[in-house]
Amino acid sequence: MSATYGTIPTSTDTGSKVEFLSRAKERITTGLGVQRSWKEMFNIHSINFPRAFSDATSRVKTNIGYFRMNYAIIVLAVLFLSLLWHPISLIVFIVLMAGWLFLYFLRDEPLVIFRYTIDDRVVLGVLAVFTIGLLLLTGATLNIIISVLVGIVVVLVHALLRKTDNLCLDEDGVEAGGFLEASS
Repeated sequence: MSATYGTIPTSTDTGSKVEFLSRAKERITTGLGVQRSWKEMFNIHSINFPRAFSDATSRVKTNIGYFRMNYAIIVLAVLFLSLLWHPISLIVFIVLMAGWLFLYFLRDEPLVIFRYTIDDRVVLGVLAVFTIGLLLLTGATLNIIISVLVGIVVVLVHALLRKTDNLCLDEDGVEAGGFLEASS
């Protein structure tokens, strides 16, 4: 047995752990970068009231498709803040966030189950229902319902007021159900 004092260990166990952590950190930073820019989302020049009901519904559909990940973060943040005074619910929520991170926010490839590609909107819906369902079992029912409704109202108000003039479809975005900003 030789002494290896002062050297950096090169065993595969340590190397694989460091590599795993490095890849996880990289995926978190790039995965959260897939969301739309918050600066773009809250551009003050893109806020005004819709002229007609058809314009309002069109804005809501387009903005929800375009800012889907940002809106999910907003609703989850409101839900998280409401659970700060419910420790059991908060623990369940934090565990569920691991699922959100790996299944929705940090994926760089489509989710495939039994050779079927699952759409991001389906993943979002299933995760949302699963999260709300498990949280309701923790006993903070009224708090959870109110916080989810507040989050949805915030999202709908933004989607209604934000103009969509500078948002357009892209071939890749159509397949993913999203939008990309037009380049001028």
